[in-house]
Amino acid sequence: QVQLVESGGGLVQPGGSLRLSCAASGSIRNFNLVDWYRQAPGKQREWVARMTSGGVTSYADSVKGRFTVSRDNVPNTIYLQLNSLKPEDTAVYYCNAVSPSSNIWGQGTQVTVSS
Repeated sequence: QVQLVESGGGLVQPGGSLRLSCAASGSIRNFNLVDWYRQAPGKQREWVARMTSGGVTSYADSVKGRFTVSRDNVPNTIYLQLNSLKPEDTAVYYCNAVSPSSNIWGQGTQVTVSS
C-alpha cells in the first residue's frame, strides 16, 4: 500500500513562509486527488487545499491567496507553499490521497507561527 510522508514543517515568524512536501512511496497519479488538512490544538481537522489528478487546485477561504498546492518534476510529491503565515495557521498539517479504493493519510508535520 502507498504511504505518504509529510515534511517541511517548523517554526516561523508571522509573515514568513514554509514549503511542505507530501511524498508518496508509490505513484501518486493513481489517486483522484490529494488534499491538505490541518489540525490546531483543541480544534477539529480542517480542509486546507486540494489538487486533483488533472492538476486542478482549490483552497479554503482562510488560506486563499497565501497558500499554493503544486507538483513539479520530483515524482510522486505534492507541495504546499505557505506564504504570509499568521499565528492562526499554527497546526499539524496532513496530506490525504484519495482514490475509489483507498484513502491514505500521512503522519503530519508541525507548523508553528510565532514571534
